[in-house]
Amino acid sequence: MRMTPQRQLVLDALRELEHATPEQVCRHVQRVTPSVNITTIYRTLELLEELELIRHTHLGHGPPTYSLHEHQHVHLVCHRCGRVDESPRAVMDQLCGTLRAAHGFVLDAAHLALSGTCRDCTRETT
Repeated sequence: MRMTPQRQLVLDALRELEHATPEQVCRHVQRVTPSVNITTIYRTLELLEELELIRHTHLGHGPPTYSLHEHQHVHLVCHRCGRVDESPRAVMDQLCGTLRAAHGFVLDAAHLALSGTCRDCTRETT
């Protein structure tokens, strides 16, 4: 595959934004090239993910959030306030080992969002 200007713009946008929905990527790309439309962004994101240059994560009920493939961590999503924190992927090592030993299942912990209640919301309820 050759690197088209649109593909490079999408990769550059994700490098700068770190995490972004397709709409956020589109707005970022359109600052440089206003003629790029959301359909091009979706097709480019799909292709870049097939090439394993980027990955997506569902952080809630909205659109997927994309990041560069090497940007690996676990997302901690508060279902009360919507806050998203990041934790090193290594926090999942024990669970990954347990799942593999018990079920032969290999967890992709770099592609994971955990839902729960953040520290601030937990304090409010106690």
